[in-house]
Amino acid sequence: PPAVRTNSSMTLRSSVPAKGGPQPNKLQSSTSSSCDPALRPIIRRRARSLPTSPERRKRAAVQCQVPGCQSRMNRVRFADALGLELTEVKVFQTGEDPSIPLHVLSRLSINSDLWYSSSDLEFTMQCLVPDFQQPADCMDFSSRLQEQQVCLERVTSSDLGLSGTIQVRNVAFEKQVSVRYTFNQWKTLHEVCAHWHSSIPEKNGQGQVDVFTFFLPVPPFLLQLCSVVQFAARYQVSGQEYWDNNRGRNYSLTCRTHPLKMPRECEESWIHFI
Repeated sequence: PPAVRTNSSMTLRSSVPAKGGPQPNKLQSSTSSSCDPALRPIIRRRARSLPTSPERRKRAAVQCQVPGCQSRMNRVRFADALGLELTEVKVFQTGEDPSIPLHVLSRLSINSDLWYSSSDLEFTMQCLVPDFQQPADCMDFSSRLQEQQVCLERVTSSDLGLSGTIQVRNVAFEKQVSVRYTFNQWKTLHEVCAHWHSSIPEKNGQGQVDVFTFFLPVPPFLLQLCSVVQFAARYQVSGQEYWDNNRGRNYSLTCRTHPLKMPRECEESWIHFI
């Protein structure tokens, strides 16, 4: 009948929204009917504080206006938002006391002495001291380099070992520089390769000099009084071999005591360890 057709047509028109009109809130209806458990209040606050995706895109576009720049937004998540604790308490039982390095204990001891003393504290330490003058400080350094084609420039010692530089004449492009050293008067020997560092002109202006650096690891047990380290520089180029052994005496360093003064300004130096 016509009346039935009219009612069905009206029902169809009422179920379809007008073009451009507001859409039904399907997310709200689905959320209200969901069986998922309610979120914890802390998580709900974090989620509500986050901006929406369009807002994030707008902020990224505002932050970087340079063409072709792709800015990446950093996201921060808090431990409590993930269900974790913000702090962690560690209880040490008997026999589980944290181990403190010996160098820290010695520094604390020095600090205590500084605290109760009215003047600077002086103490001694053992280190390797060169038995020769630094070749770079000698007047005949250039002539030795011309004569030997290779010459030690300078060497310094530290708790880890010996560091130094060697100069060689640029006879050819392919070259190899090494240092041969011993701890027991050449009963056994070791050799390490030196690495190219830079190129400089000779002082007389006749050629070019290459500077090589080297490092000799020294075991801690050798840092005892009267211990000696000897070494010599070796230069291989164009099928020839040249040596700098301090004119036949070798370069040697002897472990000696060296006095040091600790100023009172360093009394709180243990803070650096923390």
